[in-house]
Amino acid sequence: MKAMKKLVKYIKPYLLFAILAPLFMCIEVVMDLLQPTIMQQMIDTGIANQDNEYVIKFGLIMLLCAIIGLIGGMGCIVFSAKAAVNFATDIRRDVFKKTGRFSNQNIDSFGTGKLITITTNDITTVQQAVIMILRIFVRGPLLFIGSVVIVWFTARELFPILLVAIPVLIAFIYFFSVKSGKLFSRVQKAMDKVNTKLQETLAGIRVIKAFDRQSYEKAHFKKVNNLLTNRLMTAEQLVLTLMPIMMFVVNLGIIAGLWLGVIKVNEGTLQVGVILAFLNYLNIMMNGLISSSHVLMQIARSFPSAERIVHTLETKIDITEPVQPCTVDDLKGEVEFRKVNFSYSKNGINVLQNISFKARAGQTVGIIGSTGSGKSTLVKLIPRLYDPDSGEILIDGVNVKDIPLENLRNSIGFVPQKATLFSGTIEENLRYGKELASEGELDQATKTAAASEFIMRLDDKFSHSLLQGATNLSGGQKQRLSMARAFIRKPSILVLDDSTSAIDALSEGLVQQALREDYADSTVFIISSKISSIIDADQIIVMKDGEIEASGKHDELLRKSEVYRKIVATQTGREVEFG
Repeated sequence: MKAMKKLVKYIKPYLLFAILAPLFMCIEVVMDLLQPTIMQQMIDTGIANQDNEYVIKFGLIMLLCAIIGLIGGMGCIVFSAKAAVNFATDIRRDVFKKTGRFSNQNIDSFGTGKLITITTNDITTVQQAVIMILRIFVRGPLLFIGSVVIVWFTARELFPILLVAIPVLIAFIYFFSVKSGKLFSRVQKAMDKVNTKLQETLAGIRVIKAFDRQSYEKAHFKKVNNLLTNRLMTAEQLVLTLMPIMMFVVNLGIIAGLWLGVIKVNEGTLQVGVILAFLNYLNIMMNGLISSSHVLMQIARSFPSAERIVHTLETKIDITEPVQPCTVDDLKGEVEFRKVNFSYSKNGINVLQNISFKARAGQTVGIIGSTGSGKSTLVKLIPRLYDPDSGEILIDGVNVKDIPLENLRNSIGFVPQKATLFSGTIEENLRYGKELASEGELDQATKTAAASEFIMRLDDKFSHSLLQGATNLSGGQKQRLSMARAFIRKPSILVLDDSTSAIDALSEGLVQQALREDYADSTVFIISSKISSIIDADQIIVMKDGEIEASGKHDELLRKSEVYRKIVATQTGREVEFG
């Protein structure tokens, strides 16, 4: 309930639509309530007295009421849809903006599958609740209340039947609404698992096929899908069970109304038209209560969704702008780590431990070590994809936490370990690095990344369209475009996170030569598992178990680092010994 109240602010820009929709619905309800009374008059006055003119007159009045009711219903549909759809659109916009500002830590805590469910299914659920509130939740109670009032004044002899039927119906509605809210909360969690599994399967489809694990993945998906099916079946069955129960209670009311009505007619205290009107109003009341119950269940179903949406919008972002930002116009690129510690799980087990080193502006720093030694984690701290648990990271002597994020990240060219490209053209992907880049800058960046040779072979060249995930390119081509995207901004700090693993030795040599010639002023961090990629670096950092085992130039490390010597020996096929 609290979460839904917090989302009410999104309806305020469309308050006019939200007011007009119920007003038009009121018109439709009034016309619907008049119909049985008009019919009663036609039967008891017109037909009973064989007054055809009276019957025709009231028949035309019924037709007019039906037309006015149609206008009211159509108006309600139009305005409620405008209010609810725009309401959901604005929430979806803000959720997308908020998740776009999430740190890696925030995204890890939610999980991608859950965020997709929130942005799609949860917001749609809340949207449907708003539509039903503006339309049916106005119609249902008004029909119910109006019918009760009219029966009180026109068929008071039959009113005791309502005193029994109504409390029973309301009790059932309350019970089923509360129960369904709890069940649909479990449905949402099952939906998260299905979305997560589906996303993982589609992202790793090539690996699945290569290892012939389709049967395993089908079985795994079947498991989470069956969980969703069972929970959804339980929830839907509960909702659908309410309808026959309410029909049973209403049918008992109809039988009681006919029985009592016949007695009153025989006694001469009631007319036949009153009984027919009472039965019609009883059906109207039933429809009002049933529609109201559906709305209540939809609202109950939307509460868990609203809570998840609000939780997303109110999540504290780990990476925040500095309170008192330091004005930095042009970062030179000197990077210093001072006793930096970092843990993903925050359970005291550090991925990085006591990291301290300094890279002067314009230097090339190579980082090498075994898998899981913390190499990639270390460079992710520079653009503040994560923040260290303790210690400091300084650029040009300024703590990165004091530099505005836009300034910091605009000064860094980051090539991640996994090349990520977006659907669109090659040019659009390159302009992620620099939106207003000239054609000359595009050509230069792709040449530096050894990507121009395959781009020029394409029919559309830079206008060549990439599929989702760039699946119409090879791994090496994606890596080269990913590097070109970073090169195009001529950054002060360039981070290459094992970004040449999928390209050939000749292309890698061209990239290294271009880096020395065209990016001499940039501080370059090269993470690599290959000695050949970092052998000429000004400083090589050797990582082991999250710590710096040694640092220095190639020849120096051969003398003092056993870990480095083993890496060299493994890759060259010969032992390296220094006395």
